[in-house]
Order: sequence, then structure tokens, then C-alpha cells
Amino acid sequence: MNLWFRLLRVLVQGLLRARVPWDARTRLDFRVWPLDLDLNLHMTNARYMALMDLGRMNLILQTGLGRLVVKERWGPVIASALVRFRRPLHLLEAFSLSTRIIGWDEKWIFIEHRLERGGDLICHALVKGLFMSPKGAVPPARIAEALGHDGDSPVLPDWISDWMAVEAAQTRFGVVNGGET
Repeated sequence: MNLWFRLLRVLVQGLLRARVPWDARTRLDFRVWPLDLDLNLHMTNARYMALMDLGRMNLILQTGLGRLVVKERWGPVIASALVRFRRPLHLLEAFSLSTRIIGWDEKWIFIEHRLERGGDLICHALVKGLFMSPKGAVPPARIAEALGHDGDSPVLPDWISDWMAVEAAQTRFGVVNGGET
């Protein structure tokens, strides 16, 4: 139930807040509630991922992409995530989640999430996703254009290329397609 209240808050705030440029870093503030905890009494890993979903939804709403997503019947799809947990979050601790688009290639959009508490990095994640229309994947360049960006993607950091190479190797060796490791 806890996530439903957060979802409602993000929807309302996202619709009411001023629009931001496509490359802005959006921010949401949260607190760790009892239903966020695992058996070790810190926030469970699954909750981080659920909150990142809310961060992407907020980004879609604040950039104005939400109207186009509804109009065109696009659905956001996450293909993979690279997550690094650095410090735990405990009951009632306040923290913030910032979300931004780092860039894109011909197929994928790369989105960064940072969870911070008092200036300390708690968790860092990069997700690779796209938007699907009834006709198939929507080119990221079209989305960037809809958000007011004309031109190419910002230069992606080298480590994203390294991550993509690891994913390609996983596919090549059958790890992703049901093969044994």
C-alpha cells in the first residue's frame, strides 16, 4: 500500500510542477517507512527499484513527455539496470532520488538514478530502456526531438560502452537466452 500513496503523490506533483528541459535532473524526496524494510531492518533492494520507477515517471511528467506517451500509446520498457548499493537506508531516514537522461543511442535511452542522504551517495543506478508503440520501438531521437532537443545525444561516458559490451557478451554466450553460466 505504501507504494500506492507514493505513486499518487508523484502523479499529482508531476502534473502540477513546472516543466523542465529534457536534460534536467528531477528530484523526489522520500522517507523510509516500515513496509520498505527487509529482515535486516534496512530498505530492501526491491524498494530501490520501485522508487526508481517513480523517478522515471516523474521525469516523464516533468519534461512534458507524459502527454505524448498517452497520445501515442507509448509504453516505457526497461531492458536492464546496473545498480550499485553503497550504504543502507534505515527506518524513518529521509533521502532524495534524482533522475536524469544521460543520453541515447539508436535504440536505447540511458537514465541515471542517484539516491542520496545528506549529500552522501546511497545508491547509484543506470537503466537502459526504450518506449514501445503499437508499431514497435520508438527511436530515441524522436523522443529527444519531442522534448525539445535537436541534434545528437550527448556523448555517453565510456563506462556505458563497457556495460553494453558485457551485455553483448552475455547474449553471445547464451546467458541471456537461457544458457548456463
